[in-house]
Amino acid sequence: MNFKKLPTKVQLFEVGPRDGLQNELTSLTLGKKTAYIEALIASGLQNIEVGAFVREDKIPQMANTDELFKILFQKGYLNKKNLTLWALVPNEKGLDRALNAQCKAIAVFTGATDTFTQKNIGMRIKESLNIFRKIVKKAKKEKLKIRGYVSVCWGCPYEGRVLASRVYHLTKELLNMGVEQISLGDTIGVATPKQVFKLLNPLKKYIKQDQIAVHFHDTRGTALANCVSALQLGAVTLDAASGGLGGCNYAPGASGNVATEDLVYMLSGMKIKTHVDLEKLCLASRIPLEALDRPPSSKYLQAWLAKR
Repeated sequence: MNFKKLPTKVQLFEVGPRDGLQNELTSLTLGKKTAYIEALIASGLQNIEVGAFVREDKIPQMANTDELFKILFQKGYLNKKNLTLWALVPNEKGLDRALNAQCKAIAVFTGATDTFTQKNIGMRIKESLNIFRKIVKKAKKEKLKIRGYVSVCWGCPYEGRVLASRVYHLTKELLNMGVEQISLGDTIGVATPKQVFKLLNPLKKYIKQDQIAVHFHDTRGTALANCVSALQLGAVTLDAASGGLGGCNYAPGASGNVATEDLVYMLSGMKIKTHVDLEKLCLASRIPLEALDRPPSSKYLQAWLAKR
């Protein structure tokens, strides 16, 4: 491993309040969710995806996103320097809700295979891109920040191996329509460091470092190693979920996201700055885990809790 190629600092993109909670059987109360997000902010995280403007009957765990953003706006967080609070939007109606709630940063989401995309958002890839063009055009007029997710980049639970050419095509499509950053997801956690290298290395030819993010699930225990592989190739944004929360209803067997605590601990030991206070992050993670009455999958958090 060539440590000279590693960056001196990275940006962590916290997805726990959205991607982490949306698959739980129990929904957090508005009060608990607000406390959780405030604690994450206090830890030093600068990019947090706090909810999704989706249908309540589809994802009931995100039902209070409108109210949540209004509370965060009233508390001054939406205008706080060096802090961006994000939300997922599936369509133009979702964007209108986001604008009404004072949300200033949105994400759109598709997949690298038609089968997964159809099951996940009810449409094929081409249809999703057509909708995104309308969303992105309106969002840019409103001067919102915009990122895009591409799921199942390394493997699909329905179609198996995914061709790298599909991922490159989608990445170019999203960038061309005005999406500022693309998060490439290993949704079912099948990638290994060498496979990460093979997919990301060609991207360096036509995409800037800050335009790419990686989103690894730890289903087979390779997420941390995959993050290091991505960093060696110039990625400077890593998605993670506090406590290792997460999963995917449309990816059978997929476990949670790489844990933010585990990432912060590893990166700190490698002298890579994250500007996140690990102790405060652990305190934040306890809020949803205690409310959900479930143990953390984060190894660092398990060790931290054991000392208490």
